[in-house]
Amino acid sequence: MKNNGELPDPGSAVPAQATAEGRTRHEVARLLLEDGPMTAVVVADRLGISPTAVRRHLDALLADGEAETRDAPRRGPRGRGRPAKLFLLTEAGRARFGHAYDDLAASAIRFLAEHAGEDAVRAFAERRVAALVEPHEAAVTEPGDPARRAEALAAALTREGYAASARQVGSGEQLCQHHCPVAHVAAEFPQLCEAETEAFARLLGTHVQRLATIARGDSVCTTHVPAEPPQGQRARTPDGGSA
Repeated sequence: MKNNGELPDPGSAVPAQATAEGRTRHEVARLLLEDGPMTAVVVADRLGISPTAVRRHLDALLADGEAETRDAPRRGPRGRGRPAKLFLLTEAGRARFGHAYDDLAASAIRFLAEHAGEDAVRAFAERRVAALVEPHEAAVTEPGDPARRAEALAAALTREGYAASARQVGSGEQLCQHHCPVAHVAAEFPQLCEAETEAFARLLGTHVQRLATIARGDSVCTTHVPAEPPQGQRARTPDGGSA
């Protein structure tokens, strides 16, 4: 039986709707990956949802550069009107389903741990996160208070592919990373998450607490940033001095 898209229950929250939208979009992309190219009508029929909902997801994939179109070949006498559009994934769209890169990275770090020890893994994790945040250090550390720095850090992480956001909570800011490109590897090597948390604390100038990680099976990486540094601790500048 067809439905008309991802209609949430009346009492459901917006994040739940967004999650349903994301799942459906992923299924649309998966169908194009496995059986494409195909028209929007075929996608709707295969997934059992309305053509309107399918076109919304296809338009989003097109806008994100994850899908492209081409004219369907005509069969029989040439008729009037435009030819049907076939949708297919681009390289960027195929990348959402992953490659063997995660397994390769995990194997490489495993080899590093076996032959050079845990200290080498730790050093690698610290160097990796430094390369991630250093280009954005000036923009993140310019604001004087941790809350504004958290917002700047969220913007920087989003530019690096982590889909991050920051929002105020009762006792400070909550920094959320809705995507983690290295979650599969970090599940085996938590040093990646630990080094990242320490880098965040240094950039934000205050102690932070990691509450959840995608690598541990949570739906989002969540870091609590207190509104003020702990009593007796002044905010730190990037060079290690006091602000």
